Amino acid sequence: MANIASQKKRILRTERERQENRRSISAIKTQFRHLQAAVEGGDAAAVTEAERKLASLVDKAVKGGAIHRNSGARKKARAARLVKRASA
Repeated sequence: MANIASQKKRILRTERERQENRRSISAIKTQFRHLQAAVEGGDAAAVTEAERKLASLVDKAVKGGAIHRNSGARKKARAARLVKRASA
């Protein structure tokens, strides 16, 4: 454990930021599962809404630094590919 006060504060802040990033990543994974369920269900309105919400979550995570921009682009591309395959 750190002895220096500023380092103690930094440790607390790092843990808080890590938890925030984990929440963001978890929300993206959950939304992707919702998208998959909507695609399997065949409801076009639900699919569009789920894809829009997923894209929004990914963009926010990239902007906040929780995930890398290439990782975000990959997740959005996978979602678009899933939707395209379902509609074809």
